[in-house]
Amino acid sequence: MMDGLDDSPDLLAEDENKPRTESVDLTKDDTLSIDISDALSERDRVKFTVHTKTTLPDFRESEFSVVRQHEEFIWLHDRFVENEEYGGYIIPPAPPRPDFDASREKLQKLGEGEGTMTKEEFTKMKQELEAEYLATFKKTVAMHEVFLQRLAAHPAFRKDTNFRVFLEYDQDLSVRLKNKKEKLGWFIKSMSQSVDEVLLSNQKDADEFFEQEKGFLVEYHNRIAQSTKCADRMTKMHKSVADSYIKLSTGLGSLATCENTELDKVFNKVSECFEKSRKLEARVSSDEDLKLSDTLRYYLRDTSAAKDLLYRRTRALADYENANKDLDKARAKNRNVQQAEQAQQRACEKYEHLSELAKSELQDFKKRRVGAFRKNLVELAELEIKHAKALNQLYRNCIAQLKEEGRGAKAQPQ
Repeated sequence: MMDGLDDSPDLLAEDENKPRTESVDLTKDDTLSIDISDALSERDRVKFTVHTKTTLPDFRESEFSVVRQHEEFIWLHDRFVENEEYGGYIIPPAPPRPDFDASREKLQKLGEGEGTMTKEEFTKMKQELEAEYLATFKKTVAMHEVFLQRLAAHPAFRKDTNFRVFLEYDQDLSVRLKNKKEKLGWFIKSMSQSVDEVLLSNQKDADEFFEQEKGFLVEYHNRIAQSTKCADRMTKMHKSVADSYIKLSTGLGSLATCENTELDKVFNKVSECFEKSRKLEARVSSDEDLKLSDTLRYYLRDTSAAKDLLYRRTRALADYENANKDLDKARAKNRNVQQAEQAQQRACEKYEHLSELAKSELQDFKKRRVGAFRKNLVELAELEIKHAKALNQLYRNCIAQLKEEGRGAKAQPQ
């Protein structure tokens, strides 16, 4: 059963009449177009086929494809984070690691409990879990694709040498996972930044724009984190309702097989109604997960990236102020004045450069965020209305059929 999922040849098959949806709106630019045209899920990894079409002269060909794994996406993300030239930009958040363990564990438990349920119930539960696995896979692919499209749409990132290598080099990049020493170093660096952020929290900023942005992003990040948890709980409850319908449908279907009176038709019709309700409820859960939970989760990570940008600018501001103090001390002592002036000049240029880039990035972040939420929330509302109407019509039809059965039973001679 598990092998059947892992070795599925076309996990990206879509309904021809249903366009592929994305959580993030990006400005279309035909000069560099990137998509993930195919993906293969194996036991311990996912291979993504990255397809590129371009008219830029920096590339050798106008259209090409390479196969990449998740670790290579992380490698590319780290190259941008560690490059000081991009300190004034919001680095697109790295795509989450493909994680199908939960779905596989559920499928394994289902297989172990096959003997405790009817064949029909087992088949329906298996279909539900396979659909859940497929949805998780498609979302994973979409997040990796959005990461690359964000880079391609950015005027600075798209020119990066490592980005071109990632897209164009048709061999394995030989990227390895971080060893224990590197993970410890990353952890210490992360902790140092957290401590530094606390120390800089009282840093006064003369620029009102950045002072307001700092307060807004902290509050916004906290609220969007709470909203993500609430959305996940809502989605989980809809999924739980859909699973309950399976047991109701199966139970009523079993009753119909042993009922020799006119009730067998009633049980069958209600069982069929619950089965259709299950499919609709599962769609509601899937749509809410895609349009709401995923959008919130993505911008939770993107807001963290924006906060990191503000931290780098605040750090540059603090360094600039310290350089001014050092220069005053050097002049007072008339010692190492030239070196202090040069250090102050470099700190000033870095701070002003970061401020200029950061203001533009934060304004673009707001525009992109508002556009994405508006698009996905409107689409979610339309889908909710569509499913509600379908569910309402389903129950109306079921009631009408039950009434018709009742009239037919009364008309029959005793």
